[in-house]
Amino acid sequence: MIRLENLNKAFHFRGQQKVVADNLNLTFPSGVSVGLLGRNGAGKSTLLRMIAGSIEPDSGRIRTSGTISWPVGLAGGFHQDLTGSQNVRFIARVYGVDTEELLYFVESFAELGIHFHQPVRTYSSGMRARLGFGVSMGIPFDTYLVDEVTSVGDENFRVKAQALFKERMRNAGAIVVTHAPPMMRQMCEAGAVLVDGRLHYFDDVGDAIAYHFEVMRQQNLARKSLE
Repeated sequence: MIRLENLNKAFHFRGQQKVVADNLNLTFPSGVSVGLLGRNGAGKSTLLRMIAGSIEPDSGRIRTSGTISWPVGLAGGFHQDLTGSQNVRFIARVYGVDTEELLYFVESFAELGIHFHQPVRTYSSGMRARLGFGVSMGIPFDTYLVDEVTSVGDENFRVKAQALFKERMRNAGAIVVTHAPPMMRQMCEAGAVLVDGRLHYFDDVGDAIAYHFEVMRQQNLARKSLE
């Protein structure tokens, strides 16, 4: 369970304010995979980071139960001068899981070949995504935070990543940021839409997708009327 209580977050840049969370009060239920939609710049990744604890809200709080992953796909947590395997060893120690088992799982899943033993700073964005997804899915969490990672890579990797995600969802929940409605339908049961700092929750993922497109249509019409 993840509960947002009177959550507020805004950024100020060049005299303008960007509101990410405007007094949000919402509960993400345990064991449910929720797709998070919103137009570019809405603040979806920032919301994931707040839930993960890597960004502090301006006010309000987030209550959680169970274990929560870091935002998969946002691989900034890796030490760039360590190799992929060294990063995996470090994370295994932090989370108290078997180091050798996690190493074997990630190396087999990510298919990085010799790059697994090279510094992460030499990786492409796709290679970092493979490493991050493999490490996260190799550790049992009650809730997984996923930011677009399964859209990275070739078709074979996407299919494998989605299959692994579905397997993990048998015993866990997730909040998944994606811009691909077909993928969201495959991966998620429910949906939420972030619009101008407000979060709208739908028990049916199809309703969330329909609402998202309607909001996009109305915003585009409003923008054209001002041109």
